[in-house]
Amino acid sequence: MSGGGRRILVFPSAAELGPALARFTAARAARATGSERGRFSLGLSGGSLVSMLARELPALPGLDSSKWLVGFCDERLVPFEDPESTYGLYKSQLLCKMSIPETQVLAIDPSLSVEEAAKDYAKKLSEAFPNEEFPVFDLLLLGMGPDGHTCSLFPGHPLLEENQRTVAPISDSPKPPPQRITLTLPVVNAARCVVFVSTGGSKAPVLKHVLEGGEGPALPAARVNPAGGELLWFLDEAAAASLTKDVERPSATAVL
Repeated sequence: MSGGGRRILVFPSAAELGPALARFTAARAARATGSERGRFSLGLSGGSLVSMLARELPALPGLDSSKWLVGFCDERLVPFEDPESTYGLYKSQLLCKMSIPETQVLAIDPSLSVEEAAKDYAKKLSEAFPNEEFPVFDLLLLGMGPDGHTCSLFPGHPLLEENQRTVAPISDSPKPPPQRITLTLPVVNAARCVVFVSTGGSKAPVLKHVLEGGEGPALPAARVNPAGGELLWFLDEAAAASLTKDVERPSATAVL
C-alpha cells in the first residue's frame, strides 16, 4: 500500500507485537538493500522501542545489518552515558549486538549547544542523503506520547510549522530534558515508510483522537502522513481498545 495509505495492525499484546515489528523491519531492510540504493536507512525513536528492538532484532536468524544506515528521529542533548540518551541506550542494548558499522550510525554531538547540535546533525544527514532536499528514510519507527507528541514535536509548538529545516533544536520541551533536537515534519513525511508503535491502555484515548479525529487542532502524530509512502500503526489490544474503525489483526505468521 502506498501513496499515503494507512494500516492499523492490532496484536494481542506487546509480546506478539515485538517479533512482528522485527520481522517487518528485516523484510524492509532486505527490500532496500536489494534495490539500487544498496542500503537500508532506518530512523529510530526512544522509549519502549529500545528494549523491544534490542530483544527482537538480534533474535532473527541470519540478519545481516552491515548495509544499514541508522539515524535517530529525535535526541536529548545529554551525554551518551546519561540514561536519557537515546543513542546511548541503543548503543548499549542493540547496536552492540548488530553488524552495523559505527560509521553508519548518525548521532548528535552532545558537546555542542542545542542550536549547533541541530545544525551538525542536519549536516550529517545531508552528507548521508546527498541530492535530497529532505532525507528520505526507508523506515522511521516512531512512538507517541500520551499528549499525542511524536519525535520531539509537541502539541501547539511552533516547530510543527517548520518547513525549511530538516533538523530543529528545541530548548523548551514540555517533557524533560528540555533541550533536544528533532527531525521536522517534512522529513518524517518524506519517508518511504513510517511505523508508529503504541502499546498499553493509557494510550487508548489519544489514539482514538489521532486515528479517528476529535475537536481542536490535529495532534502532532496525526500530522504524520507520508506523501508517497506507507503509514502503519502497530498497536496492542489495550492501546486499540477505544477504536471503532476497522483494524487488521494479523496472524502470528502473517507477512506484513
